[in-house]
Amino acid sequence: MVFNPGYKHLPDISSLPGKYYGLLYKNDEICIFNSEGRYSLPEGRPAELEIELPQYIGEMDGLPCLAGGLAGPAGPEGSVFSRIYDLYGKTDAQFFRAACLGYHLTHWMINNRFCGKCGSLMGLHERERARHCEKCGNTVYPRISPAIITAVVRDGKLLMARAARFSNRFYSVLAGFIEPGESAEEALKREVMEETGIGVKNIKYFGSQPWPFPDSLMIAFTAEYESGEIAVDGREILDAGWFSPAEIPPGPGPMSVARKLIDWFVQRA
Repeated sequence: MVFNPGYKHLPDISSLPGKYYGLLYKNDEICIFNSEGRYSLPEGRPAELEIELPQYIGEMDGLPCLAGGLAGPAGPEGSVFSRIYDLYGKTDAQFFRAACLGYHLTHWMINNRFCGKCGSLMGLHERERARHCEKCGNTVYPRISPAIITAVVRDGKLLMARAARFSNRFYSVLAGFIEPGESAEEALKREVMEETGIGVKNIKYFGSQPWPFPDSLMIAFTAEYESGEIAVDGREILDAGWFSPAEIPPGPGPMSVARKLIDWFVQRA
């Protein structure tokens, strides 16, 4: 399975020449077919699937992919609804990427039906992926919320924490959103200090990953311990500690940049 993201102005589904995949969303769930753990998307021809605010997001195995809200009361016969995050680690990486992109853009479209400046109904921009207000000229692009995530190392051990939102014994490296006026490096230092009381140094860029929960771009770094002792607030972060490669607790799945940071730490030991 190969997914190639892309953009085309799509004023009407009827402009499509043939079959397409439909990524249909209801709140935080996607409509899929599940055959003994093998997942697939609904297929249709123009007007066969009821899609609210449809938009072209790319191609999968040569077929166009349209994402949008579920316009009718139910999906195609035999389909089920699954939370996007529940597919994490269970599906092909390309399938999950398409599902995430569709989810991100569908919720952006639905949340921007009306202009935040004058209140008029928004339409599609004719030249780029954006919502445009014909009345006042306001243009709104898909929201992307940058966040940092970091592997902090001290004497051959990795700093990991268990957040209140995690299930029991699930630990990960530290992450947090970048605030207005901050650089990514400044946000990293602030987040690590706020969540664990640890100061860091020698910050190095590692990689990045789009993450649509809700609309993030995860910017990954490595860093070294500089000062402090672990102290958590007991509300957002329930526990934190330093773990050797042999002590790494259950954590994020293989498709996440968080797991890539953990694997980087283990492999360099």
